[in-house]
Amino acid sequence: MSRAALVSMTRRTLTHVHAGTVPLAESVRLVPAAHYRDPVRWEQEIERIFHRVPLVVGFSAELDEPGAYKAIELAGFPVLLTRGDDGEIRAFVNSCSHRGAIVVPEGCGRTRRFSCPYHSWTYDGDGTLVGILDRSEFGDLDVDSHGLTRLPVAERAGLVFTVLQPVTCDEDRFLDVDAFLCGYGELLDQLGLTDCRFVGSQQVDGPNWKIAYDGYLDFYHLPILHRESFGADTSNKAIYDAWGPHQRVSSPEERLLSLEERDEDDWPVETLAGGIWTIFPHTSIASFKVRADGVDGGGLIHMVSTLYPGADVGSSVTVQSFLAAFEPSEELAPAIDAQRSFLLGVVRDEDYRTGFGIQRALRTGAKHAVLFGRNEAGGQRFHRWVDNLVAAETQDALAALYAAGQVVHQP
Repeated sequence: MSRAALVSMTRRTLTHVHAGTVPLAESVRLVPAAHYRDPVRWEQEIERIFHRVPLVVGFSAELDEPGAYKAIELAGFPVLLTRGDDGEIRAFVNSCSHRGAIVVPEGCGRTRRFSCPYHSWTYDGDGTLVGILDRSEFGDLDVDSHGLTRLPVAERAGLVFTVLQPVTCDEDRFLDVDAFLCGYGELLDQLGLTDCRFVGSQQVDGPNWKIAYDGYLDFYHLPILHRESFGADTSNKAIYDAWGPHQRVSSPEERLLSLEERDEDDWPVETLAGGIWTIFPHTSIASFKVRADGVDGGGLIHMVSTLYPGADVGSSVTVQSFLAAFEPSEELAPAIDAQRSFLLGVVRDEDYRTGFGIQRALRTGAKHAVLFGRNEAGGQRFHRWVDNLVAAETQDALAALYAAGQVVHQP
């Protein structure tokens, strides 16, 4: 079914290539400039979006064996992911049950036990409290109720999702990520992330998270801002497909016409699944080729960018994680490193440098709104979803959005 959907979308795109057209939004959309600079609005976005919807926090390839773990901070929220002996992914608030200290420093590794650096309370990979320093002197304590606090978690399409809401009952441990993805997961499966190898990550600081994320949905700027990196002949035309709040951005490129010379059954998935795949509210997946002269192997490498609000309204943090759809080797390592360095430079020195300039300019109050044209339907849709979620102050209001089909939430 998912391949059939990709073929259908590609046929639609070929129609636009022949016609020289793209689908357009009904009108231009104005987004208040204050939405990018108001600290009250920013706090609402963290509370009502980043602390309520499923977020991409890791990768199956990153936690590939029992004992693997990852500690990360997301929008000021410390998270610990583990892969248990039973093969299941678990997520916890990375905070000791004794006095709240961070148990595991940020990073990845493998271990069977976690020892708090403050008083050496110890937890196993299931989050169970298994050791209390000077237990006989500490006093009576129900060990079973003082493990690490669970978060709901799920794996889908090689991605690990969690919601930054501590579990309050056993049922809350299970995250219905398929409902959240609105059928998008079947398409994400076609990217093959589950079978990839994790080959590293890097971090880049950016402007307000929405200024930064606007760029991931925007092809309009590509041949202008990125003329020195990707080239001035890069298409600035975009076609947006949406599953709930999630969007794939592709371009009606003439190179796709070569597919018409082949039977549809032979259309390669690599071509069918081109473009940028975004997962609301903060993830972008883009694919690039890695080759090295005189070296066998290589192929596609996926850059998964996960973007989080920073310490204040004018900052964000993006983690670029790289998943190789081929067997990495020592001979290919320089080519992988070169691709990573190139993409870091593009985002840091072109996209985010421009974004910081936008941030400074909007602070002046000279512009009351920013514009999203009819050809920028993806940005329009993104901001509609942000507005709807921010406006949902209560759980009842949120439930009304779900019932209206505007968003699907974990149970």
